[in-house]
Amino acid sequence: MSTDPSPILTTKSPSGITTITLNRPSRRNAIDPPTAKLLYEAIINFEDDPSQRILILHGANGTFSAGFDLHSLASSTSTSSALAGGEVFQEDVDRQLGPMGPSRLTIQKPVIAAVSGYAVAGGMELSLLGDIRIVEEDAIFGIFCRRFGVPLIDGGTVRLQAIVGLGRALDLILTGRPVDANEALAMGLANRVVGKGKALEEAEKIAEQLLGFPQECMNVDRRSTYNAAYDAKSFREALKFEFENGVKVISEESVSGAKRFSSGVGRHGQFGEGKL
Repeated sequence: MSTDPSPILTTKSPSGITTITLNRPSRRNAIDPPTAKLLYEAIINFEDDPSQRILILHGANGTFSAGFDLHSLASSTSTSSALAGGEVFQEDVDRQLGPMGPSRLTIQKPVIAAVSGYAVAGGMELSLLGDIRIVEEDAIFGIFCRRFGVPLIDGGTVRLQAIVGLGRALDLILTGRPVDANEALAMGLANRVVGKGKALEEAEKIAEQLLGFPQECMNVDRRSTYNAAYDAKSFREALKFEFENGVKVISEESVSGAKRFSSGVGRHGQFGEGKL
C-alpha cells in the first residue's frame, strides 16, 4: 500500500492539456497495485473528457519511475495479489487494467512522456506509452528488472522493438544495461534531450503546439501510424486503413485548411499562424 498521500496527481488546463504526475517519493515513483489502478483511472478519465486533448505523463521529485514496486511484490502471497487485477489478459477487451495500470491501453489521444532521472523496468515500459519522449540530459533508461527475474509484462517487449528496432531492443532486454540520454536519442528511444529539470517545460511547449493543429486530422494520422506498426497484416492493408480513415477528414478540416493556405497562412513552411 502506498505511504505517500497522493501517488497520482492530475491537473487539467483550460486549453486541453492533462498532466498526470507519478508521486511516490518514498519508492522513487514505483508502481504498486493501488497506484496502478489510480494511474489507469486517471488516463481513462483523460480519454473520456472531450475538453482534454493532449496528455503529459511525468514523475515528481526528479524521477520518472523505478518500475513495479518490488517491495509490494516481495510481500505478495500469489500472482493474483501481486498484480491486483492485471494478472489475466482478457481477449477482446480494449480497456483492461495491466500490472502497471494503463499498459494495455491504446490511448486515443496524443501522449508526451517527460522523463527525468530513472525510467527503468516497468517505468521504462510506462514511458513507451508516450508518442514523444522528452528526456533530461541525466536520465537513465534500462530493463533493470533483468537482475531479479521480473519479466516485461507491460508492453516492453512489444513497444520497445517497434520504437528502436529488434536488434537494439534485444540488446536492452537481454542485458538490462543502463542507457543514458544521448544513447537513447541516437537509437530513437528519446525524441529530444533537454537540460536537467526542463523535460516537463518542454513537454508543455510541444503540447501547446499540438493544440494549434486541426485535431481530427492529427488524430487520424496518429491512429493510422499505430495501425501500421501493430495491427495491419500487410502493406496494402495499412494503406487501405490510412486512406479510408484519412479521407473522412477532408470535408471536415482539409478544405478549410486549404482555404487558409490560399489566403497566405503558413507559406514557406511557417508554423504558428492561423491556429484553430
